[in-house]
Amino acid sequence: MKSIAWVTDSTSTIDSEFAMKNHVYIVPLRLIINNECYKENIEITADQFYDKMRHNDKVGSSQPPIGEFVELYEHLKEEYDEIIAIHCSSELSGTFDTSMQAADIAGVTVMGIDSRVGAYPIREMILRGIYWQQAGCSALEIRSRIENMIEKMSFYLIPASLSQLHRSGRLSGSQLVLGQLMRIHLLLKFDQGKIVVVDKIRTFKKTKQRLLETLHKEIWMIQDICIMHANNLEEALSLESAIKEMSPSVRTEVMTFVPVVGVHMGEGTLALSWIHNTAINSISIQDKVLEPSIPN
Repeated sequence: MKSIAWVTDSTSTIDSEFAMKNHVYIVPLRLIINNECYKENIEITADQFYDKMRHNDKVGSSQPPIGEFVELYEHLKEEYDEIIAIHCSSELSGTFDTSMQAADIAGVTVMGIDSRVGAYPIREMILRGIYWQQAGCSALEIRSRIENMIEKMSFYLIPASLSQLHRSGRLSGSQLVLGQLMRIHLLLKFDQGKIVVVDKIRTFKKTKQRLLETLHKEIWMIQDICIMHANNLEEALSLESAIKEMSPSVRTEVMTFVPVVGVHMGEGTLALSWIHNTAINSISIQDKVLEPSIPN
């Protein structure tokens, strides 16, 4: 079996201990607060970031510098037979393109996969990919299976701040003014790598209900659901409770969003993500164990 290095970015939410044990290399995005730059999850935690964000108006993010990828690939090409890189959506960040450019500069062949999302789904792609690798699949087979996963993903968001969406360029000035005047809440989703508006609703409660109604239509095809929040645990647990009432057998996980989501969506943002049933069950990072069934 050929040795494979996995390269991703900090939006993947991969546990650092798991990464060290399973040849996963995480390149951090940058968080910018009042012109000070921090490596996400390395030089600043989510709690520290949100605390600073409350007291500073100038917050932003940027992709990792290309030199960091080049240095990593120069190292990996000497240590591994193959490299698979999975990054956050190229429609939202230049990280994927930068990673691929760096591979060319380093003179190494990298099998790049544009996840078309971020957070929990990327984690699942890498964890299941490692499982398939251990089961004897080639890198090409792994990419094919991961691309099949991408087609089965759903990812919905309720942003907490229209102002943050406007600052990040994801909401026009006129949309911001109209939304604030009418106290509109947005239900968003990932669609082919882009974030699009599903619905505009007058109350937060009705927006959550609309999200749960969307989930209910697909719940029969789902084993695992991830509830994500940007420093909004109370509402995340409320969503989890509603999901358990809807389907007691479904497995749920509550996850704190990486800080870069707070930059663009605002503190308090909520999200749900799921992948339609596959023969392999969801994998727990905390347990550091891959489940025994082999996917079809």
